[in-house]
Amino acid sequence: MDQAQLNWLTNFIWNIADDVLRDVYVRGKYRDVILPMTVLRRLDAVLEPTKQAVLDMKSALDSQNITNQDDALRSASGQAFYNTSPF
Repeated sequence: MDQAQLNWLTNFIWNIADDVLRDVYVRGKYRDVILPMTVLRRLDAVLEPTKQAVLDMKSALDSQNITNQDDALRSASGQAFYNTSPF
């Protein structure tokens, strides 16, 4: 991606933020919303391929009343983190 494309994409994203967040947040505070949401979406994308495996493992561990689930869930996700939320 060259600099012109990057600038266009950056302006495009900020224009969407202006349209969607106008009167909800002060313009200077957009990044307080955009950055955390971007990070959450990227984490969700990393975990997407193993989402169902993690949920299945969580259900199995819960049914066996196992309380220390961290290692098993990290193993199921294949990452150092996991998400057991159905959303």
